[in-house]
Amino acid sequence: MQRHYFDHNATTPVAPQVLEAMLPYLRDVHGNASSIHGFGQEARLGVDRARRQTAALLDCAAKDIVFTSGGTEADNLAIFGTARAVRGRGRHVITTRIEHPAVLNACEQLEREGAAVTYLPVDADGLVAPGDVRAALRPDTILISVMHANNELGTIQPLAEIGRIAHEAGVLFHTDGVQSCGKIPTRVRELGVDFFSLSAHKFYGPKGVGALYVRRGLQLENVQYGGRHERGRRPGTENVPGIVGLGAAAALAASNLEAEGARLAALRDRLEAEVSARIDQCRVNGRGAPRVPNTSSIRFDHVEGEALLIALDLRGCAVSSGAACSSGAVEPSHVLIAAGLDRNQAKSTLRFSLGRQTDDGQIDALIAALTEVTQRLRALSPAYAEA
Repeated sequence: MQRHYFDHNATTPVAPQVLEAMLPYLRDVHGNASSIHGFGQEARLGVDRARRQTAALLDCAAKDIVFTSGGTEADNLAIFGTARAVRGRGRHVITTRIEHPAVLNACEQLEREGAAVTYLPVDADGLVAPGDVRAALRPDTILISVMHANNELGTIQPLAEIGRIAHEAGVLFHTDGVQSCGKIPTRVRELGVDFFSLSAHKFYGPKGVGALYVRRGLQLENVQYGGRHERGRRPGTENVPGIVGLGAAAALAASNLEAEGARLAALRDRLEAEVSARIDQCRVNGRGAPRVPNTSSIRFDHVEGEALLIALDLRGCAVSSGAACSSGAVEPSHVLIAAGLDRNQAKSTLRFSLGRQTDDGQIDALIAALTEVTQRLRALSPAYAEA
């Protein structure tokens, strides 16, 4: 049986070009990048090149890039590092109800430490209103954190407008760009952000490595303690092979961002159109909003999403019922609930995230499998029979 992967928002396969770039640093270049001898400097050259490649994807200076273990650490460094560095100015943070747990749980910890957090609502497409951000500002607001693209819906937030609001008020602005980086343009100066988090494994790099863009001149207080690595912002011996892989993945993404985005958008649109035509009582979540080109969230009424996911997996199609970090959760997606779906609707939703290996044949296989298993599962549903 052929297997098809439609869960690229959870993770992506390492691209051949990325693996090729990493191999010398796994096999031959074993020096510590902080050592001053030749072995160390050879490793340092790989880290420096990766820093430039990552900076090029974000259109910033290489010195503005801090390498981390992934998107979660980058989010935590931005949030806790800012809150502690500027605590004398205030202790109020603004975020949204649909953020990744790396942001939401960090904000909840800030609340336990005495900070105040405002969680903004979103509309039916999962978009936050810039006016709500402005209205939530207080004299003691120190940070706004709004994700660039949502991991479940794919919707893209109006960051540039929110950034203008933040800077007019003298408030720092962080975005979790884990699901946008490598899929759409992420020029941090145009977005108006002070901090931008990314993770290599979301765009064909290795797991366990990410980065945080920090606008020049901003202060972050350490959240980890040790050596003076990463200009004193992130202690610990650099993961040289992983960092090299991140740089190679960034360069690969930059080389064909527009063309690959257009290809994936066409496949996504065909998937949504044909599924909507063949299967009744289904709805594309977030369809009315700008979205990253590879992501589709579709609700299939009167079908349990988990049962549909398992049935599709048995047919060779790997999809998701939500964020990978929430797999196994009994509760429905907090993102879909925030966007106005009820519990049953949220639990009948699947996410399809396409990637470089996705082609028309795989989309055909997915459509056929979806049509068959949805009909079969609904035949067993009393709620569908009564609808």
